[in-house]
Amino acid sequence: MAAGGSASRRAQEARRQERLLREQWQAARRQARRWEAASEGERRVAAQLLVLTERGWRLLVDRRWPGTRAANVDMLLIGPGGVFVIDVKNWRSAPQALDGRLVADGASRDEHATRLLAVTKVAESAVASLGMSPVAVQPLMVFAGHRLHAELGRIRLLGEREVGPALLSERRRVPAPTVNAIANHLEQVFPEYEGSSIPQGASEPIGPRADSADGLFDLEGLREAALDEALKAPIEQWMTFLHPDQVALVRRNWSGPARISGPAGTGKTVVGLHRAAHLVRRTNGRVLYVTFANNLPRVQATFLTSMSPAVADRVDFRSLHSWAREFLRDCGVEARLNGDKAETAFSLAWKHVGRDSCLAEIDPAPTYWREEIAHVIKGRGITSFDEYATVPRLRRRTSLRRNHRQAVWALFEAYEALRAERGVHDFNDVLSLALTEARRRTGRHRHTAVIVDEVQDLTLVGVRLLHSLVGDAPNGLLLVGDGQQAVYPGGFRMSDAGIDIRGDRAQVLRTNYRNSKEILDAALAVVEQDTFEDIDGLPTSGRRDVDLTYHDGQVIHVSRPTRAEHDQALLDALRDLPPGARADSAVLCPSTRAIGQYQRLLDRAGIPARLLEHYDGRPVDAVKLGSYRRAKGLEFKRVFLPDHQATLSTPAPEASETQCERSELSRSQLFVAMTRARDVLWLGSIHRPPQA
Repeated sequence: MAAGGSASRRAQEARRQERLLREQWQAARRQARRWEAASEGERRVAAQLLVLTERGWRLLVDRRWPGTRAANVDMLLIGPGGVFVIDVKNWRSAPQALDGRLVADGASRDEHATRLLAVTKVAESAVASLGMSPVAVQPLMVFAGHRLHAELGRIRLLGEREVGPALLSERRRVPAPTVNAIANHLEQVFPEYEGSSIPQGASEPIGPRADSADGLFDLEGLREAALDEALKAPIEQWMTFLHPDQVALVRRNWSGPARISGPAGTGKTVVGLHRAAHLVRRTNGRVLYVTFANNLPRVQATFLTSMSPAVADRVDFRSLHSWAREFLRDCGVEARLNGDKAETAFSLAWKHVGRDSCLAEIDPAPTYWREEIAHVIKGRGITSFDEYATVPRLRRRTSLRRNHRQAVWALFEAYEALRAERGVHDFNDVLSLALTEARRRTGRHRHTAVIVDEVQDLTLVGVRLLHSLVGDAPNGLLLVGDGQQAVYPGGFRMSDAGIDIRGDRAQVLRTNYRNSKEILDAALAVVEQDTFEDIDGLPTSGRRDVDLTYHDGQVIHVSRPTRAEHDQALLDALRDLPPGARADSAVLCPSTRAIGQYQRLLDRAGIPARLLEHYDGRPVDAVKLGSYRRAKGLEFKRVFLPDHQATLSTPAPEASETQCERSELSRSQLFVAMTRARDVLWLGSIHRPPQA
């Protein structure tokens, strides 16, 4: 190739695109001139937007505002980037957004913003009836004859020349068939003014589009088409899909703290994300979105940015402990967190106080008693033995008599003394310190709403801390989670935290949008004998009834007599994935040791892998690799569980209560891992045949 050949081709393509856009602009201007009721400025803006119709957009102009006698909507633009409610202005002076107010010529023009938001709300309700998330509807003010690119709350303020490029750069959210169906629907909701809009045919796309016939369409068919389109998309896009039945929860006005629960796969996290976007669009404050795992906030922030980039910077995604440490820094309180030194302090306390006590008769492993202190005593904020002596030990089935609890308390006091001697805090101390500060600063917090995802994994102190930030304010606190998916010992009830959720503020999702019947049945078989108590205090059966919407999944059982043959079967399955499928696949392991083992295996085989702790929600052509716990809140088209029975052992009849407790927790963790799968669940096991 001659030097400069590549640059020459780019220049030729640029000139071709320029000619094409010029021709499209001239055609759009001719169409806009036929809009007799419009001013010259509005025609120029209409011409800018008509250019977009060549690229898959639909433009509706001068529509009636439903429910009013004569009010109109200047334009509705529907395209791959969403739905835009447009108010065109021909103001002499350029507007300004000052301290949350719209100002022009030195006078307030807030009434124009209020009117635009009101009609946007009507459009949101219209698209919500189709199952489209209201976050996809955006209000725009476009100013003819001015150069402008600013924001006024959720309203974007754009100049005549800025509107086209701004909309073309929008992230693609809506597939082409859905664009036309939504536009057809909005044509019915916002009827045309006779003789005042672009004549029939002028508002048609310059290029071909699907024939709208008489404008009627099958609502159920549209919903199914939207679901099919989401299923074909990368899993990251699928996880932002909002089903029509969930839209009402996103938009609901809660009179106080609320809770959304439901079995795995029912879309709780998706509802929480859309709820966050909905809240920030309607307030001037910030929303805190909290989860226990420290890898999830990065992923959830990416999903929200994809769904609703205009508001994503006003939602703070944090793990509970990282937020608490940041909060303490802002309050000028030092948190001397040092997990290693705290662990050393406990080891010494166990050596001197616990190892030779009656606790060893129940369980000689110090881990069980470390968890007792972390999740039951410090996790509940207990400060006296009298309180610990009678507290219900939720999700801790091992019975402790008074002398056992006295021994635990002695171990706790020894640990606290040694920890204090070393001048360090543990993770529970960070939350307790933050709770003290939060209660001291009541009414002075920066967040107007708090959404807690995977709430069942938090401690009681953690929930009290988050509740203290917003109290019982309307739309202030939303708890999202499911007790069956708890992967940590210990627990709490909402009443323990002083949270009163009444009536319809407690919603249960019952439709599984993720798992096929075959995959869900395999997962439920693991936990069906394990009843659990959710945070509302009600005992619930391990096998719950759900409605299924997806039926094409597959469970693959692979059993090999040796580890080498088992691991080779896994590699073969991963190599057989179709092109691009690695991005939607995950290998999940029960322990850190197993993760290291399979990371080395994949590296040697040349199969790219991305650790879940480094995954941020963006599509990447690599198999995801991580623990059952880190997979919480995520989902994948294909999930591979190598040696999945390694941590599962049916306790013998003479097994101790603590052994049974550990087995139950292991089953819960495996259940979580299995329900991450949407299309394929690969279950590997190593089975040595009995000796002859």
